[in-house]
Amino acid sequence: MGREFVDLFNHWAETYDATVSGMDEEYKEVFEGYGTILQGVVEKIHGSVVEFGVGTGNLTRLLAAKADHVLGVEPSEKMREEAVKKLVAIDIVPGDFLHFPVPERPIDAIVSSYAFHHLTDEEKAKATSLYASLLNTGGKVVFADTMFTNKQQHQALIQEAIDRHFLNLATDLQTEYYTTIPILTSLFEEAGFSVSFTQMNKYVWMLEAVKK
Repeated sequence: MGREFVDLFNHWAETYDATVSGMDEEYKEVFEGYGTILQGVVEKIHGSVVEFGVGTGNLTRLLAAKADHVLGVEPSEKMREEAVKKLVAIDIVPGDFLHFPVPERPIDAIVSSYAFHHLTDEEKAKATSLYASLLNTGGKVVFADTMFTNKQQHQALIQEAIDRHFLNLATDLQTEYYTTIPILTSLFEEAGFSVSFTQMNKYVWMLEAVKK
C-alpha cells in the first residue's frame, strides 16, 4: 500500500517543495509545469473531495479554495507536519490509498498527485474497486502521476536517465511501481469507470475516471 516508501518521504519532507519547484536538476522534467498540473486536477472536481498522498499540502491548498470539503490522507508523519503549516481548517489524517477513514458525507471526487505509483498493479486494482464502491454515478477519480504509454517507453526513459547520469532518477524509475496507460485503462474500466488521459509533461499524465 505504499507504506514501504514512508521513511523516504519522512526524510524528503523538508526539501520536497524545493524539488517540485525545479531546483533538483534530476527531477526537473518530472515536475515541469507542476503548478499547472495541480490546477488541472482542481479544475476537474467539485463538492466533497478525498485527496491521497497530501505530501506538503500543495494540491490540498488549491482544492480547499474550490471544494465544499476536503479530507487529506497522508501516511508520512513528517509530510503531515509540513502540510498543516500551510493549511487551515483542513483535516489531514494518517492513512493510504486503501486504508483511510471514510467520510460520512458522500464523496464526489478522489484525487492525488505524484502518488498512485506507490501501489503495485494488484493494489491499484483493489483501490479502483474500492473507489467505485464509494462514488455515486458521475463521481470522479482524478490522478496526476508518472505513467508510461508502454513498457518500452518506460525502459527508454530509464536508459536516458542513466545516460544523463541521473542515477537517483534511474533508480526511482526502476524501483517504484510505475505502470502503463493500457494497464490503468483496464483496471478502471473493469471497476466501472470511463477513463481518459491527458499528457502534462514528459513523465506525467492526468487520469480522469468517471463512475458509470
